Amino acid sequence: MTKNKAGRVLVVGSINMDMVAHAPRLPAPGETLTGDAFVMAPGGKGGNQAVAAARLKAEVDFVARVGMRQYGGELLQALAAEGVACDAVVRDAAALPGIAVIMVGSSDGENSIVYVPGSNADLSAADVQAAAATVRAAAVVVAQLEVPLEAIQAAFELARKSGAVTVLNAAPALALPAGLLSLTDWLVLNETEAHQLAGRPHVETADLAEPVDVLAQARLAAAQLLQSGVKQVLITLGADGALLCTNEAMQHFPVLPVRAIDTVGAGDTFVGGLVTGLAEGMTAADAVRLGQAAASIAVSRSGVQAAMPRRAELA
Repeated sequence: MTKNKAGRVLVVGSINMDMVAHAPRLPAPGETLTGDAFVMAPGGKGGNQAVAAARLKAEVDFVARVGMRQYGGELLQALAAEGVACDAVVRDAAALPGIAVIMVGSSDGENSIVYVPGSNADLSAADVQAAAATVRAAAVVVAQLEVPLEAIQAAFELARKSGAVTVLNAAPALALPAGLLSLTDWLVLNETEAHQLAGRPHVETADLAEPVDVLAQARLAAAQLLQSGVKQVLITLGADGALLCTNEAMQHFPVLPVRAIDTVGAGDTFVGGLVTGLAEGMTAADAVRLGQAAASIAVSRSGVQAAMPRRAELA
């Protein structure tokens, strides 16, 4: 890593407007509930991870595509206010931005989400190539699966040539081509996504009389995913913490105790902390712990980007 790269994170991902409704619990199929509150706020997994990293003192650049027909201006202004550089964001005057409709159960913090990609679906490899200088300047390049795979692969090919660390947050879960996985240094995903990508059945513990060894199941999924050429597999396990796996070792990180108010955006906050630590040259374990610390604060608050902590709060 060259000196000018240190601390610099490039996010290749989505920009959304989130529409969030809070109710005492999530509705059952066909049920209508009266909500407690409603808010519209900037989101998208790409936007969320960019803000999380920026609040933790990373220098953040963004490669994305945003529709300007509605909300696009507000979304870009919000990112700029957080210190995220948007010079490489393509403004599409004819398109609508991505929209996420989110329901949150106030009693337990659980959530349910419907995502409409909008302009995020139009991000192309050509858009990434146009931002090649920005990609080459990064210490870490992170992407999620709310934008086309060809754009992500183009970014990771440039990152690999420039010596940057590549981080793929495989959410939402999709089948991934071998070529993309071979370019991925860190594969970050939750328990359900890990089992889906590994092609393994995911056993829901609530459905069984006998408890399931969650860590053992995650280790099996990780071992299978490592065979794809990924260097590190990091599986988040909710209340069971996180599991970091390489071909040489596996390390479990217990969850930090916290009362969850709102879990929406917790995974993005975790990834934002992880990539910040990696960009700063932290060890893998310390970068994971930075992500955990940031996420533990975020879930104790309501909101998504508004709940993300600043670096000083992690002390």
